[in-house]
Parts: sequence; C-alpha cells; structure tokens
Amino acid sequence: MLLLVTPSPQPESTQSGLPDLDKVANQVGATCTNDPVCSSLVGMFGDTGWAPLVSSAIVIALIIVFAFVLRKIAHRVIGRVVNRAATGGSITSRFRRASATDGIDALLHERRKQRAETMGSVLQHVASIVILGTAILTVLDRLTIPIAPLLTSVGILGVAIGFGAQELVKDFIAGMFMLLEDQYGVGDVIDVGAAVGTVEAVTLRVTRLRDADGRVWYVRNGTITRVGNESQGWSRAYMDVPVAYDADILGVRVLLEHVAEEIWADPELRESKIVEQPQVFGVEQLSNSALVFRITAKTLPSAQAQVSRELRLRVKSALDTAGIAMASTA
Repeated sequence: MLLLVTPSPQPESTQSGLPDLDKVANQVGATCTNDPVCSSLVGMFGDTGWAPLVSSAIVIALIIVFAFVLRKIAHRVIGRVVNRAATGGSITSRFRRASATDGIDALLHERRKQRAETMGSVLQHVASIVILGTAILTVLDRLTIPIAPLLTSVGILGVAIGFGAQELVKDFIAGMFMLLEDQYGVGDVIDVGAAVGTVEAVTLRVTRLRDADGRVWYVRNGTITRVGNESQGWSRAYMDVPVAYDADILGVRVLLEHVAEEIWADPELRESKIVEQPQVFGVEQLSNSALVFRITAKTLPSAQAQVSRELRLRVKSALDTAGIAMASTA
C-alpha cells in the first residue's frame, strides 16, 4: 500500500508593517534634489550617499527654527499694536466737551486696555496655530508623508466638531463682536434680559454678572440678544419736584437753579461724581394736583444713584427753608 506524502507548505516570508527605510530615504533624497536649498547643501557635502538625508534634516530644522522665530515676531508685533491701541487714541472733540473731569477718560482708557488685551491674546493664538500648523505640514511633506489624507481627515473632523459644538462656536463669535464693538466691560452695570447686574468678568464664551442681591449669573454670549448698558460713557441723575398749582412757579425755578449751582460748586461732587453743571428743565409735566419740575445732573458712570440722593436731600432742605410744600402727584 502506497502512502502519498504531501509536503507541507513552507511558510512564506511576510513583510513587516514598518516602512521601507531605503524607499523612504530614496524619496527624501529625490525631494531634496528638487529643492534648490537642499540641493545646494548636498553639493557642500560632496554629493556623498548620506548627503541628501543630512541636507533634508538640516532643512527641516531650519523650517522649525524659522517657524518659531516668525511666531515670536508675530507675537511681538501684535503686542506692540495692542499696547498702542490700549494707550493711544484720542477722544473726539465732541466727547471732550461732554467731559468736565478726568474720570471718564480714565474709565475709557481701562476699557480700551481690557478690550485690546483680550483681542491681542486671540490674535496671538491664531498666529501660533497658523504658523506652527503650516510648519508641521511642510515638514511632513519633506518627509514624503502624504498630507492630502491628513487634511481630508482634519476637514471631516472639523465639520463633525462644528455640528456638535454649534452653540460653543456661536458663543465665541458673539464674544468676539462684543469685544470689538465695546458693548460692555468689567465694572459696567448692564441689563441682558435674563439678569441685571455688575459685570465681574468677560470672556469669549461667557459673561459673569453679580446682581443687587449678590447672586452671580453666568450668561453665555451667544444667548445675549440685546444689552442695556447703564455705565458706558456717562450716566444721568434726575429728580422730579412736584409743587402745588398755587405755588410761585418762578420762585421754585430760581430755588432749584440755586440748588444746582450749590451742587456744582461742591468740590467733592464736582471732582469725583458730577460731569456737568446740573440743569433745571422747568415744568416737566402737569398732573391733576401738581406741577412737576425736573432737575438733572450728568454724572460719571454708575454714580447717578449717589448724586440722586444728594439732589433729593438738598432740594428737600431748600424747599423746607423757603416754606414750599411738595405736592402729591397721585
């Protein structure tokens, strides 16, 4: 009985998953030959076999160094522009006429400084991403690594992240425009609909407010559709003074004008709170039982409450001294 013995198949040699170093070296050498800078370095090394690889390594190192130097220069330029924007810029003549003290100028300078620093930080990050990203892609191309699939993958990933983070992107874009337009800043009293309070912090994503009860509100910038700023530029304090119909109208007006002059002559109020001399508008309205005079004063931002209290105190004292009773408007 014959037995047929089938020879067992010999295991075939399998290629390793590692890249072929000789092939990569040849591709790098070919890329170096097509580059005038790299080819000139090859000539300096005497056209030896290892010259293309060494020249390519030197070119890659130069690209990285150049990228970091360019990033440093860009940051320095942005920093100078930010400093100039934060400290420079003259106030228009119209606004200067509205300013009687240096308080508003100081507040505007601080707001301009905060806005410029925030935008400078954003620009520096964008510059770093663009410069270093371009350098990385250039180095990958030098190493003959195909960047087209990488760019495609990054594009798909960016689209996916964009769909998943629409609200976050919306918040950042709204925060950018809010800073560029100087809608509000730290220390302002604002009304954003959902909350009213003093701004404690402003970022590109959220605005932090503290209301009159001490409660802290975190409002996403993308959800803010309108802003009422009570502290930008200047504020106004006013007081309505109702008097009876049979009162001496001219006498009441003169008395209120005298109170306005006293307040304007007060050095403490004039230097730290009041911007312009208070004005008496005369009869503001007529009710069933009273004539209503109005006295107003332009103040520094957020100082209107203190000036209003001072107006009430001095007007009531002057009316009592003159024997003029305040009427009811009900």
